Amino acid sequence: MAVNAVEQVTEQAPADDFQALEDKIYRTIEMYKAARQAQAAAERDAQRLRQQVEERDEQLVSLRREAVQLKKDREEIRGRVEKMLAQIESIAEERAS
Repeated sequence: MAVNAVEQVTEQAPADDFQALEDKIYRTIEMYKAARQAQAAAERDAQRLRQQVEERDEQLVSLRREAVQLKKDREEIRGRVEKMLAQIESIAEERAS
């Protein structure tokens, strides 16, 4: 009876159908491999971009600190220049008198 069942299955699923199914399975496997490779590449790209963002954030913090320091330096220099100009005006007024 088992032999009859095998013969019936063989008759129901001809070799061409099996070959088509096998081809579909192999294509699916290849698509899966390609998807995994694409996912791995996307993860590498995401990691690289995260690293770049982190570096840019560090640069931004550094540039902000530098800008604050430059503003302080500018104000200090402005004060010193104003003081010198006041002294020059004072000397000029003394000579004019």
